[in-house]
Amino acid sequence: MNLQKKWVMVVVAIFCALLWGSAFPALKLSYSELGIPSTGIAEQMWLAGLRFLFAGLAVLLGLLLIKRSALQLTRRQYGILLIFGIVQTTLQYLFFYVGVSNTSGVQSSIIISSNTFFTILLAHFIYANDRLGWQKWVGLAAGFTGIFFANWGQSFDGSFQFLGEGFLLLSALTSAIGTIMAKEMGKGIHPFTLSGWQLTLGAILLLVTSFPFADTGSLTWTPLAIGLLIYMVVLSAIAFALWFAILQYHKASHVGIYKFFVPVSGVGLSVLLLPGETFTWPILVALVFVAFGIYSVNRS
Repeated sequence: MNLQKKWVMVVVAIFCALLWGSAFPALKLSYSELGIPSTGIAEQMWLAGLRFLFAGLAVLLGLLLIKRSALQLTRRQYGILLIFGIVQTTLQYLFFYVGVSNTSGVQSSIIISSNTFFTILLAHFIYANDRLGWQKWVGLAAGFTGIFFANWGQSFDGSFQFLGEGFLLLSALTSAIGTIMAKEMGKGIHPFTLSGWQLTLGAILLLVTSFPFADTGSLTWTPLAIGLLIYMVVLSAIAFALWFAILQYHKASHVGIYKFFVPVSGVGLSVLLLPGETFTWPILVALVFVAFGIYSVNRS
């Protein structure tokens, strides 16, 4: 598969976006099956660490079997991967897992898409050839308007929880920082190596910091819970590896346009799979604004 071809990039980007969209209902269902409450932050961190450790090791094992030479790194590159793992996995998914537990799957799918808009803002200040023009300003305005409407939620009550919507926004911001880091710090490192090590190192930190406080013995590992964990491991391994791979050959703005499929699939699957989650007019407005915003800021 030639990742340098545009049509291949489009297919891969949409596929990754659909996988990420499915993570919202999968995670909400996992909490329900395992019996993890919204207040169980240590258990949520432990589950995140378990998921991403297996995902990272799967990617590294695949490289070991297919292209062992790609795993050869310098001491400086290991330092880069550790920093990247802390930002892209430890911090991002600490915020993500806690945020999702305190927010509906529909809201989470839309709010987390603000990572695209944070990436555009960061790129404006970092890259001289990626400044904000009127089209991007329109896209940013539309996107953050959509995020505002998403915050009104299912009942249109305008509530805001720092451990819910606030943590999802922090997750989106760290994701944007990670995107820039992958583009800049990942030079000279095979994209699958970058993905595998950042997942593994970030996951180890999640596990080490959460295990002393997590009541892992109280979790109920039903067949569905085990199946959901396996699915999320495979999802992470495939989506991250492919996303970093296409970023090596295409501009971030050209790839990022397809992230509008993340909230679309996330909302649709959440309504379909999660009890009590429905389309409301604020959610519909939010979805339209966010999708238009992502399209507008990335449109050539």
